[in-house]
Amino acid sequence: MSWRKEQRRAERGYHHGNLKEALLQAALGLIAEKGAAGFTFADAARMAGVSAAAPYRHFRDRDELLSSIAQRGFEQFEARLSAAWDDGRPDTVTAFERVGKAYLAFAREEPAFYNAMFESGVPVDANPALQTASERAFNIIRAAAERLAALTPPGTPRPPAMMMALHIWSMAHGVASLFSRGDAARRKLPMSPDELLEAEVLIYLRGLGFPTDRRPPAKGAEPPPVPPEASSGSGLPPASPSGKPK
Repeated sequence: MSWRKEQRRAERGYHHGNLKEALLQAALGLIAEKGAAGFTFADAARMAGVSAAAPYRHFRDRDELLSSIAQRGFEQFEARLSAAWDDGRPDTVTAFERVGKAYLAFAREEPAFYNAMFESGVPVDANPALQTASERAFNIIRAAAERLAALTPPGTPRPPAMMMALHIWSMAHGVASLFSRGDAARRKLPMSPDELLEAEVLIYLRGLGFPTDRRPPAKGAEPPPVPPEASSGSGLPPASPSGKPK
């Protein structure tokens, strides 16, 4: 076969309409089926119905294709978390619970995106657009943690808001990865993943002394006695005015 015939075949394969989008969708399907590590660049081209050379017109290599998918995933993820947070309405704890449910719903409903975002091995800091999309999504959790931190009564020891955001993100990610995935790797639970995450977060916040009960106290009810071991706080070092442990 001559070089010109091979070139014409590649050119015919390239005329796909929207090749970039076709490749992204093909890769998403392969990720859903085999995981982010289970396919090659040539597999994505074959799934899109083009020659093995055609994808190089839009992506440098397989990692750049995965990076584009992860970026799109984080953009959708941010939109979902932002809508769930709704600037903390009607109250901070209720809004924060919605964020947790949105996190788990995304992992369950978009397993291919979730896999590309967190399990593909693509370095986030190697792609500025991907890093920005990732940080914007995390900033929703951070903003919620800062609002939660503001609920702490004056003088109550607490970790910095950034540390709280990382703690809570770790909880959500753990539940999503182990129990709320939309694939065969998910585990069975005697409760829903949403209920598990809600219980985890409430236990964590109560352990730090946060007021998480939104029900008004009964009329005339006496406050419960404070046990001696609780009088010293959560055991964290005293907080400085900046919120950081001294």
